[in-house]
Amino acid sequence: MKIENAKPIIEAILFAAGNPVEISDIAMILEWNPEDVQKVLEEMRIELSEGNRGIEIIKVNNAYQLCTKKEYYDYIYPLLDKRGKPNLSNAALETLSIIAYNPKITRAEIEQLRGVSSDATIYKLLEYHLIEDAGKADLPGKPMTYQTTDEFLRLFGVSSLEQLPELPRIKIDENEQIVIEDIENQQKGENNNE
Repeated sequence: MKIENAKPIIEAILFAAGNPVEISDIAMILEWNPEDVQKVLEEMRIELSEGNRGIEIIKVNNAYQLCTKKEYYDYIYPLLDKRGKPNLSNAALETLSIIAYNPKITRAEIEQLRGVSSDATIYKLLEYHLIEDAGKADLPGKPMTYQTTDEFLRLFGVSSLEQLPELPRIKIDENEQIVIEDIENQQKGENNNE
């Protein structure tokens, strides 16, 4: 099958699915190898992003999804989605970022980092499908671990966790205070310039 013949088929599959579709599933349907399917999908992504179109193809881990462009959200949301958007508190955002940067983390480890109980926040994030159980940790009592979901990636507009911004490096100074190295180095550089 020629690439130009495959593109409308792939577009129809993504449109009909409404959710991310694994590359391997598309490859099975087309009877192609996954690498060729991925090349075509990337070509289609570029074509849609460069054109004056209201839709785009996004990548979510090893899957692709056809969706509307972010800039048209305000026009579509009132018409189609009568649910409230997830309203994430600062505590929920903090917990979510801890889980995103530390996949397969336990509730106790989250609470140790935050310094407060995180039960209610974790349950809310599970309810919103932003995190999921990642199995049991190999620790005494076999505590449950958590990781982010594809819904998290879609909500925050990233294809994978590798696209998250890099965290600043920190260290503890002589007063046992957290110091962010990037800020400290910047201040030293400013002092040297004076």
